[in-house]
Order: sequence, then structure tokens, then C-alpha cells
Amino acid sequence: MIVYDGDCIFCQNYVRFMRLRETVGPVELIDARSGDPRVAGFQRQGFDLNEGMLFVFENRVYHGDEAVNLLAILSSPSSLFGRLNRAILSNRTAARVVYPLLKFGRRLTLRLRGRSLIPTDLDQSTKVGNGW
Repeated sequence: MIVYDGDCIFCQNYVRFMRLRETVGPVELIDARSGDPRVAGFQRQGFDLNEGMLFVFENRVYHGDEAVNLLAILSSPSSLFGRLNRAILSNRTAARVVYPLLKFGRRLTLRLRGRSLIPTDLDQSTKVGNGW
């Protein structure tokens, strides 16, 4: 299972182009803004979805740079995106260095598109405000 920000065009495209199905089988994609009760459960466990996506694999939760690192390792190298993703982010140190840049790009893109951050209290997701 991957929990990602459905309002982020980079996050949407990242999960779409990974082709994990070719290497690990079906993977459930959950938009963190969808109202899925599992998202609130992850937040109650202390995972800040504005600080990173989640990847649940073999009953363990990977967050942020750990998630993209494992996703890169597991993703299919059958496409140019897969090869680039694997070449850069499958290295643990590189994933730690690059991930803050990815988070910054996400926040900037959300702001430019007039979108808010993911609400930390999903019951208040209808409140007005941009979360900055």
C-alpha cells in the first residue's frame, strides 16, 4: 500500500510510473486526502503525511525517504523512469539527500496551484486555509 498526496502532481505521477506491479504484484494506492480511515490511523501513529509518503510493505511502514528508497529498489527498471528512479533513489544516502528537495518541490507546487497541505486532522479537511 502506498499513501500519497493526490493533490500533488509529482506524487500522482511518481506512483503511476513506478510499475511496482511488475516486481511485487498489485499495490493499493491511497490518496491521503480521500477520507480513507487508514490515513487517519497512520496520522494517529505519528506519521506526518506532509513530511513524506508512506509505503507499507511486508507489514512494515516506510515513511518519506525510506519509502522512496525501498520503492526505487523494488520498482521495475523496464522504463526510463524506472531506471532513473532506481539509479538515484535506490542508494540510501542519495534518497536522504534528494528527498528534502522533493518535499520542497511538492510544497511549492501545491502553493502555486492554490492547494493546501494535507490536513493533520482529517475531520477538519473542509476548513478554509492553505496550511502554510
